[in-house]
Amino acid sequence: MAYQIDLSGHRAMVTGGGQGVGAEIAATLARAGAEVLVNDLLEERAAAAAERIVAAGGRANAVAFDVTDYDAVVAAFRAHPPVDILVNNAGNAGRAVSLSTEDLVPFLDTEPRDWDGFVRVNLYGVMYATRAALPRMVEAGWGRVISIISDAGRVGEPRQTAYAAAKAGAAGFSRALAREVGRNSITVNCVSLGTMNTQGLPPEEEAKLAPMLKRYVVRRRGLPSDVAAMVTFLASPQAEWITGQTYPVNGGYSFAL
Repeated sequence: MAYQIDLSGHRAMVTGGGQGVGAEIAATLARAGAEVLVNDLLEERAAAAAERIVAAGGRANAVAFDVTDYDAVVAAFRAHPPVDILVNNAGNAGRAVSLSTEDLVPFLDTEPRDWDGFVRVNLYGVMYATRAALPRMVEAGWGRVISIISDAGRVGEPRQTAYAAAKAGAAGFSRALAREVGRNSITVNCVSLGTMNTQGLPPEEEAKLAPMLKRYVVRRRGLPSDVAAMVTFLASPQAEWITGQTYPVNGGYSFAL
């Protein structure tokens, strides 16, 4: 008999779900039976991801808002039926800053204005969406909050100090919140990622990554499906006794006791 995760009857919100890891998480939750609200900063991106889910036989709707705008976040949650699964996937550094190679600079070469985008998206974005979703979970007496963080925040990465600080903050927030809401049958966990392969590269560009991948036990970058599998399990009824934890999905880049 096959082992299955059944999320029928549940509704999920996936922030940053219009592309990459978020889109795969949304699609996998839908395949498990959940109705999914796909959020993205760009409406057309959210709509395209939702349409792919529907075309595959799932249930999904697009919800465009900026996770760093608290009023917009609250309005979006109030405008839709309650969700009992929240995946805080929106990350990176927001509109103004990317996390490209040229942005990886020593802390002493940065100023407070350089940190703002990282903190607003990766910490406040998580807190805003969680604050908006939580009251209805408490009322229902069941819920899952799963935040996607990074090994930059779990074990530290040079030249990514603001990003690491924000991701570590999201993990600390999750541990504290888990202690508050566990009595309501709400679990709060994090999934920590290593380097991801979300768009693919030409073979010659992939070859250039070989030195970096030597730090990984499994010598490849992570795939969105790797992350979606863990998130779907943590969202499931089978994971009801797991809370306050951070699970590395990182190919052995770092180990946890």
